[in-house]
Amino acid sequence: MLDIQNLQVVFGTGRLRVDAVKDVSFHVEPGAAYGLVGESGSGKSTVLRAICGLAPITAGRVLVEGRAVTTPRGKDFYRTVQMVFQDPYASLHPRHTVDRTLSEPLAIHGEKDQEARILQALREVGLGPSFRFRYPHQLSGGQRQRIAIARALILRPKVLLLDEPTSALDASVQAEILNLLDDLRRKMGLTYILVSHDLAVVAHLCERLLVMRHGEAVEETTSEALRSGVASNAYTQSLIQASQGFTRDAKEPVRSLAG
Repeated sequence: MLDIQNLQVVFGTGRLRVDAVKDVSFHVEPGAAYGLVGESGSGKSTVLRAICGLAPITAGRVLVEGRAVTTPRGKDFYRTVQMVFQDPYASLHPRHTVDRTLSEPLAIHGEKDQEARILQALREVGLGPSFRFRYPHQLSGGQRQRIAIARALILRPKVLLLDEPTSALDASVQAEILNLLDDLRRKMGLTYILVSHDLAVVAHLCERLLVMRHGEAVEETTSEALRSGVASNAYTQSLIQASQGFTRDAKEPVRSLAG
């Protein structure tokens, strides 16, 4: 479904040059969920932006269903690939109702039966028709992210790019959104690429993942290996250990203030 070949993304020139992504390659099968993990600044979100045309591709190729994407992206690309952003409040227009937000992609692509499609999209993400004419500020964080997912799905794409879709949400709401995404993938046969710094989120949703550091691919592994703590690369092992939290060394006796 998606094939990334030797992708490079460079911003700036000369002394201001930043190599954000360096020769990254991976492929994602139809219906699979693939994760990109790493520290902040590792280039994982830039990979998603390069795929959908929000960041320049300096070198390499992006192929969707075996066809290289063009610059700028055409309408056919956005019928196939859509993106859900990290902050649902920033990605929704504050002065547009949910109805207008969901009807806009339908209007751009000349789709008919807009009202029925909007109501169906709301049902698919667990929201009723009463949400149709609300504004973003009238919604909770989880509801806003559900609307962002509905907007991404309303054109019936095959691929969803998920840029940390739960990191701005409370822990309880995170689980709801992850379960929703998992259900939607299975029901609709979607292909996911999920970016996250949270290894537990990636292990829950993805079968395979790529560990990135400083714009480079460090190691490709499986979620099963992640859960069992098995990693051949030292950096991946350090990420696994960091995700398990801090442990207090109880070997040293605690000294009193009196010495």
